[in-house]
Amino acid sequence: MSISVASSINVRSTGRGLVPLCAGTGAYLFFLSASEILLRDSDSYWQIRVGQWILDHGAMPYTDVFSFTRFGEPWISSSWLAQVLFAIVYGHSGWAGPAILSSLAIGALVAIFIHLLSAHLDPVRAILIAALALLLSASHFLARPHVLALPVMVAFAGGLLRAADRPAHPSWLLLPLMTLWANLHGGFVLGLALIGPIGLEAVWSAERDHRLELAVRWGLFALAAVAASCLTPYGWNTLLGAAKILNLGQLLSLIWEWMPVDFSKPTFFEATLLGLIGIAFYRRLELSLPRILLLVGLIWMALTHVRNIENFAFLAPLVLAKPVAGQWGRAEATAFRDETPRSLPYATILAAIAIATAAWASTTIYVAQHAFVFSSNITPVAAVDLLEKRNAQRIFNTAPFGGYMISRDIKVFIDGRAELYGEKFVMDYFDATEARNLGDFLRLLDTYRIDATLLNVASPAAHALDQVSGWKRLYEDDVAVVHVRTDHAEVSAAPVAAAAD
Repeated sequence: MSISVASSINVRSTGRGLVPLCAGTGAYLFFLSASEILLRDSDSYWQIRVGQWILDHGAMPYTDVFSFTRFGEPWISSSWLAQVLFAIVYGHSGWAGPAILSSLAIGALVAIFIHLLSAHLDPVRAILIAALALLLSASHFLARPHVLALPVMVAFAGGLLRAADRPAHPSWLLLPLMTLWANLHGGFVLGLALIGPIGLEAVWSAERDHRLELAVRWGLFALAAVAASCLTPYGWNTLLGAAKILNLGQLLSLIWEWMPVDFSKPTFFEATLLGLIGIAFYRRLELSLPRILLLVGLIWMALTHVRNIENFAFLAPLVLAKPVAGQWGRAEATAFRDETPRSLPYATILAAIAIATAAWASTTIYVAQHAFVFSSNITPVAAVDLLEKRNAQRIFNTAPFGGYMISRDIKVFIDGRAELYGEKFVMDYFDATEARNLGDFLRLLDTYRIDATLLNVASPAAHALDQVSGWKRLYEDDVAVVHVRTDHAEVSAAPVAAAAD
């Protein structure tokens, strides 16, 4: 009987240990097979080009070198490490490289997330919650630096919450994660912001005699984390650069991923949020004040900017896991896990190797048979070929085309780096592409001595130029429209005003 029980315990332990790996591998293979989800944002182009520039020059950019409107002005790359990684894999495997790298990051995200949840929830519930988080976040899964930073974010926040659950001070081993996060993506400031409320939860839950000591330890960790976040090629400027985009004011409401959530029509996020509120009321979930503040903060972030929905999707379950498990009960007792040895059994190691080998073999076969192609609706290949033949030097382009133009070593009017161009410039650009005031649009073209335009086929500005003397529609396809000047003489203010009338 004792042998039978021991065998059962080992099987359960092996199964539990492999659940995160299996789920992560499944997520990786799914997103790799659906690579068109990842390869559809024009920023991927310039992110890779920045990484290539860093590799070619063996230095970090401190000024803009990719536009003619901001050339030479101060600019730093807060995602330099992710950009270099993308450039390396792109140079080796084409678009298959960024697709594989992004899919690996998503797989790691799922594995870490389920591993953290498994401390409080059974595997079935953990997998269901992970699937829900993936559905909420899928629209923002792109081959861009923030995806590489997501598993680091979850690991760092999970480490903080585990310390608060004991309660104890956070492990100093989290500091290298903060340094890695700061070099991968500017979103590391969220990690710094989480230390306060999670530390407050730890102090709140601690015995009265230990609260002061614990508060001091969390305070020291916060200072160390700030210092760790500055261990980048830019030092303290990393913090300033990461925060700069939040100061773009009205502009943030025009960039889709920074827009607030729109509840004018039903969305999956709306249903999830309302469902969470309903379940919490029905089951009478009780939370400490710090956890309430933390959860409300994550909800506020998600409602304020669409791109923060993924933070809510993966961090809110970690915040709620312990109270839910404690108040609603666990589906399975943890006695088996507590009685098993701490070292990994050979069966688990061999199974993990088998899973990794199968994933590698599947990747090799799939990549050999599948053509990874970037989304064509933001890749104006033929139009750019034509402009290069005409030797166009100063092209007014729509921002989604900027990334592709940068990849072709063409200086752009604008691209996705809104923090470089600033609020006023980008607002003027939006007004121009919408042709809200034709006179202002034409003045903008004259101010920057534009000799050609590269616009989206649906852009009102493209149709407006058809009616303006001195401009000619030279080319059009399903992606882009090209206009060129027919009169290269300086356009005076009087004709512009007349055109506006």
